[in-house]
Amino acid sequence: MIGIIDHGAGNIRSLKNALNKLGAQFIISNNVDELKDARKLILPGVGEARTAMESLDQNRITPWLKTVRVPFLGICLGMQLMYEQSDERKTPCLGILPGEVLRFTNSALKVPHMGWNQVRVRSPNALFSGLGNNEFFYFIHSYFAPVGSQTFGVTEYGRKFSAAVIKDNFYGVQFHPEKSGDVGLRLLKNFIDLW
Repeated sequence: MIGIIDHGAGNIRSLKNALNKLGAQFIISNNVDELKDARKLILPGVGEARTAMESLDQNRITPWLKTVRVPFLGICLGMQLMYEQSDERKTPCLGILPGEVLRFTNSALKVPHMGWNQVRVRSPNALFSGLGNNEFFYFIHSYFAPVGSQTFGVTEYGRKFSAAVIKDNFYGVQFHPEKSGDVGLRLLKNFIDLW
C-alpha cells in the first residue's frame, strides 16, 4: 500500500491516474495514523512551499516524516520540501537534505520552467532502472535545488539544477513522472518495486 500525503494542493488527480494504470493500491491522507502503515510514501508536487509546510505542520506530519524508513518519493514541490529551506517566502522545510531551494532569476528565461526537458543521470540508481540516460520528463517549476552531493539526476535550464536526489530511503524528483508518459510510468513502477 502506498500512502499519498495530502498537503491540500498536490497534483493528486494525475498521480492517482498514473498509479491506477500501474495497478497500485494507495490511500490519500493527511493523517499520520493512516499513513504510518504504508509501505511506500509519496509527497506530490504543485503548490506553494509555505502553505504546504503549514499543512504538514498542522497535521503533525513534519516530525513523523523525518523518521520514516520506508521508501519515500517527493515530486516537484514535494522534492523541494525535502530541503532545509525554500527561498519561496523564506520557508523552513523538512530538513532531510541540506541546502536551500532557490528561484530562477535569469531574466532571459521564462519562469516557470515548463515543458519537456532531459535528465542526465550521474550515477546508476534503482529509480531509473530500465530508463536511458537523457530521457525527457515533464517539468513545471519556478524554484530549483542546486546540484549537490545528493544529486543523481541533473537538468539544465539556464543553469544546471537537481532533477533527482537521494538520501537513504528518501528520493526526490523535480519533474512530474505522472505527466511524463511512458518514461514517467516506468519511474513510478520502479519506485513501487523498491524493497
